Amino acid sequence: MKHPKTLVFCCTGSDCKKSGGKSLRKDLKESAKSGVLKGEVKLIQTKCMDMCKSAPVVIVGDFFCKKASFEKVLAQLKKP
Repeated sequence: MKHPKTLVFCCTGSDCKKSGGKSLRKDLKESAKSGVLKGEVKLIQTKCMDMCKSAPVVIVGDFFCKKASFEKVLAQLKKP
């Protein structure tokens, strides 16, 4: 079954949090509620994904965003 929204998985492991994952998740959450991503994404918080050297890590659909930023995640979401 295909999900109607794009799934975005945000790692909340300690290394990702220290590398800016906490503020990235906050920005994505705010944008998903009332910003440009409203109604388009489902934000899912995960535990450590064991990719700590690439922190923060966000999975957009089937794509791993390593050393993720809000702009990188938005760019990936706009790809078809």
